[in-house]
Amino acid sequence: MKKVNELSLTSLLAVILVVSGAFKIPSPFPGTEFQLSAPLAVAIAAVFGFTRYICAGIVASILGLLLGTQTIIGVLIAMTFRIVAGGVIALFGPRFWVVSIAGPLGSAAARLVVWFLIGKGLIPLLLASLPGMIFTALAAWPLTKKLKRASQQYLGEIFSYERKII
Repeated sequence: MKKVNELSLTSLLAVILVVSGAFKIPSPFPGTEFQLSAPLAVAIAAVFGFTRYICAGIVASILGLLLGTQTIIGVLIAMTFRIVAGGVIALFGPRFWVVSIAGPLGSAAARLVVWFLIGKGLIPLLLASLPGMIFTALAAWPLTKKLKRASQQYLGEIFSYERKII
């Protein structure tokens, strides 16, 4: 039964990532809009742990490819974000400052991958992602607290991440 519960939770988290990734928040500057999924992804990593987050991210990427909403390059960029943001949380724990900087660090790493692929314009890429980084830094902690409360209320303690959210 535990494997069924784990599979169901991973699938649910993957769908949340896919659906939230479809929503873009406009920015005051053209070309700098960002996905709503970034702070939610950080919150998922903080509440459910790195392994569940990465598994859900892989499933979400496969779903995105199957639905035609993502490309291989998009998956590479998303996985870079996930590994860096989730890795920061896994290494330092789901504390306020860690959750706040994990998303911007993941976003910066993803921009580095884009820069490596196209070979030009690292500074403009980073500047364009700045509004999204600020939004993610501000929204990730409140979303983490809400998601933690909801997961405890509806899923119980068995699905909570091993480390305590401070």
